[in-house]
Amino acid sequence: MSFGKEVRMSRIFRGKNNMTVMLALDHGMALGPMRGIERPRELLNSVSGSVDSIMLNKGILVQCASPSSGAGIVLRISGAATIDGPDLTAERLTTTIEEALRLGVDAVATSIFVGTPNEHASIEACALLSDECDRFGMPLLAVTALGKDREKAFKSRYLALAVRVAAELGADIIKTYYCEDGFDKVVEAAVGIPVVIAGGPLMDSTSQVLEVAEKAIKIGARGVDMGRNVWQSEKPIAMLKSLRDIIHEGVTAQEALLRYWN
Repeated sequence: MSFGKEVRMSRIFRGKNNMTVMLALDHGMALGPMRGIERPRELLNSVSGSVDSIMLNKGILVQCASPSSGAGIVLRISGAATIDGPDLTAERLTTTIEEALRLGVDAVATSIFVGTPNEHASIEACALLSDECDRFGMPLLAVTALGKDREKAFKSRYLALAVRVAAELGADIIKTYYCEDGFDKVVEAAVGIPVVIAGGPLMDSTSQVLEVAEKAIKIGARGVDMGRNVWQSEKPIAMLKSLRDIIHEGVTAQEALLRYWN
């Protein structure tokens, strides 16, 4: 890894254990002003100091984020498909590495849609983007997605495939789902590249969110990149602090839950 990449990675993965609590705030591009992100400027101001890094799109970064927030910035640079369109997986690259550098971000993110009709296009785009990122010392976060097939999204066999594809393409960070059975194989498929856990759909309870984080970290994940399970929770800031307690302090999900309510 180049020196430039190492510097930028250090702004995302922090603390003595070199982990990250990342807030995913890129949903509006495809899903619109969902509950919890209707006013992104207010949300970003409220979480300042509670997150290590934030994933978001360039418009929200420029219009709503504070340059002095201190959070590492992961810029989503793929999209161009919405929930009202024919296929949410029909993403294309939407921002250049030069623009990401001009904005001073610490990493860029794109999706690969393994096992979907857009598999080839998304994997090719990620592979070429990896080359560009290497040229400029910019870390690449690959978001592994499996389309609408929820069964595949939580089975280790498919998750490990998607994670290995991201690793083979040259990703520097890989975002994937946690699965109850075989998550160790998913982490192993990343061949040492940092894995962060997606929150996915809204979970049933706060305790479930914290338990997923604890289990994933114990098995080898390097952090979380959660969205709606934070900003659609009853207490978003308390949720972030509880996740930090698990990820940076090593507390149990049960203890983190007590801190959440107190």
